[in-house]
Amino acid sequence: MLAGLLLAAPAVWAQTTTVKTKTKTKTAAPAPAAQTPAPPIDEAKIEAQARTLTQNLKQALGLTPLQEEKVLQINQRSIRQVEVARLQYRQDLRKLNGIIDDIGGSRLTLLKDVLTPAQFNKYQQAREKKMGVPNVQGNQGNAVPGLPPGRGEE
Repeated sequence: MLAGLLLAAPAVWAQTTTVKTKTKTKTAAPAPAAQTPAPPIDEAKIEAQARTLTQNLKQALGLTPLQEEKVLQINQRSIRQVEVARLQYRQDLRKLNGIIDDIGGSRLTLLKDVLTPAQFNKYQQAREKKMGVPNVQGNQGNAVPGLPPGRGEE
């Protein structure tokens, strides 16, 4: 009798596993359908944004034709990377923000290599003003409480 149960157990086990496999297969099949497929990247939109951004930099910084071409390539690459990241990490905003920061840092480094020091300084100042980054004086904080204003500036 015990031998019969031991021989029957694998058959029961196999049936249970098969049923679970079928259930898992049925459950797993609708999951991809539930996720919305990522929309394709709009290359025309990327191109238009890159050209507009490059044109603005050309006017603001007086880019040479060679600089303009290099800046356009940098902008196209950066905008494309941001769009890909937005699609890939749309559910994880913390990760997306980190990647966008990395892309921005990389773009800044590439622009620094293309622009003259004077152009880059002008660009940095405009960028800081636009993004609300305080200058060095603004970073020094408030006066010490109890001291008259202007103290220490002599």
